[in-house]
Amino acid sequence: MRAVLETRQKAAAVQVQQLEAELERVRAALADAEEVHRRRMIGLEQYLEALAEENAPAMSQKKPVGPRRAVPHRQNATEVKELSPDYQALMAAAADAGGDGLGARRAAVVLGWDSASASRVEGARARLKRLVERGWLVEKKPGRFTLPLQAQDTAGRPGGGS
Repeated sequence: MRAVLETRQKAAAVQVQQLEAELERVRAALADAEEVHRRRMIGLEQYLEALAEENAPAMSQKKPVGPRRAVPHRQNATEVKELSPDYQALMAAAADAGGDGLGARRAAVVLGWDSASASRVEGARARLKRLVERGWLVEKKPGRFTLPLQAQDTAGRPGGGS
């Protein structure tokens, strides 16, 4: 009986060693895969930034240097043109995003900011939230900003827009 138990103990020890070796291989593979994923995420963000810059070079050239204007409440303003250029760009991007909504990272790209910087993304989110507070945008899903329904309905009609 003792020999059987010792044999089983040795077999269990060998199995533990094999599983530990397998665990180390899996951990190394996971670390490699995480690094590849991180690099690909950075590459995708850089591509999206370059694409946004390519599609909107005129917008970045039109930004005037001067004092910022406060965002008027929607009921006190007649047109998007009353907003500062940055807010006009955010409104245009929200219109382009359609029902999917505009996210803060994409908004940072639209503003010409580094979307990899958390502070810049949060700054863009704050601007989007300000547009929500003033009635220019709505946030139906957390983090997704869209035009209000009446603005989407009347956007294509002459004289429309509230």
